[in-house]
Amino acid sequence: MKNRFEIPAYYRSSFITALKWKHREGYRKGQPLLPSIIDLSKIKFKLAMHFGLCFGVENAIDIAYRAVQENPGKRVFLLSEMIHNPHVNRDLQSKGVSFIQTTQGEQLFPFDQLVKDDVIIIPAFGTTIAMSEKLAKLGIDVKTYDTTCPFVDKVWRRSAQLGQQGFSVVIHGKPSHEETKATFSHAAATAPSLVILDMAEAKILAEFIEGLRELNTFAEVFAGRFSDGFDPHRNLQKIGVVNQTTMLATETQAISDFLKQAVKRRFGDERLKQHFADTRDTLCYATNENQSAMRALIENGGDFALIVGGFNSSNTSHLVEICEDVLPCFFIEDASNLISLESIRHLDLKEKKVLESKNWFPTQKSEVNVLVSAGASCPDSLVEAVVRRISELAGIQSNLDNFVREMNPENAI
Repeated sequence: MKNRFEIPAYYRSSFITALKWKHREGYRKGQPLLPSIIDLSKIKFKLAMHFGLCFGVENAIDIAYRAVQENPGKRVFLLSEMIHNPHVNRDLQSKGVSFIQTTQGEQLFPFDQLVKDDVIIIPAFGTTIAMSEKLAKLGIDVKTYDTTCPFVDKVWRRSAQLGQQGFSVVIHGKPSHEETKATFSHAAATAPSLVILDMAEAKILAEFIEGLRELNTFAEVFAGRFSDGFDPHRNLQKIGVVNQTTMLATETQAISDFLKQAVKRRFGDERLKQHFADTRDTLCYATNENQSAMRALIENGGDFALIVGGFNSSNTSHLVEICEDVLPCFFIEDASNLISLESIRHLDLKEKKVLESKNWFPTQKSEVNVLVSAGASCPDSLVEAVVRRISELAGIQSNLDNFVREMNPENAI
């Protein structure tokens, strides 16, 4: 597995990337996840220790751009968005890549017009077994440019192991998300499988496991969420929990712990290992790190937070959820959402719509502490643009230029 990836230079930042990695150099496991600081006197930016492009996303970008470079003259397609970042997807489209479907499954290019020589890029979320087989029947190579995240693949392999051991697979994920659909497809190939969205549904499932609900109502409660032939009488006796890797890691763990206790009450402590599988190893390290760093960033204190990422990015939305009930938090896609110090355009997760809010920046304060993080599919260059935009709006660009020079004298501004 590669440790370094070739991604376009314009996805890197002239100083954010260097600042982030320099800050991590002295970190030791167990120490506080302290933010890195960009101190511009009037404004202090506090950057989460972990944010931005993860291993799996850099791997996907590397493969996708290589697919374009290695196939001049050929048609290159993505099954759907490679990752949930509009800038990356638009850039690939500008280089001639076409999408076959939207993330919701809407057909953009007919399958019957694909030919053997067409190049297909599998998104980082992976795809279903049925889709892979459909493309293979057309004679199309589905392996060379498969950008499926290695940590998603790890969940698939763990699900297969559970099935081989006689366990049913409970998937914590959003039923309509591409990754959840792919994971469900792969899990269901070897094991009875079920998708649950949240703790509320985990509590309902626990009632079925413990016999507190009539099992004949199971099919109605979880309609469209379980594999063919799933028999709650038989298939809820041995379970293991895996996740959509972009979900809240703490929620997945809480759901797993809760269901474990339900199984324990049903079968007893001495038989627990026979009926409940330990699947802690399926949690994505990047999702977990970013979320832990977000909590540490909030604890460090700030006036408000900016979370940068695609509005349809699941992992980014969970960073916002961690933050929004603690302090003012704005979910933005890029610097263009920062209209002025009086007006900001952002996605309101609770309202599920993009709003324009006024008086978001505390201009009356002599020093403003801005917390900054970004989703796992957000290039560092977008974070830099946000820092530069606020510095420009506040009239302190020269302070930022001086900070960058002092950090890296050779850097041209």
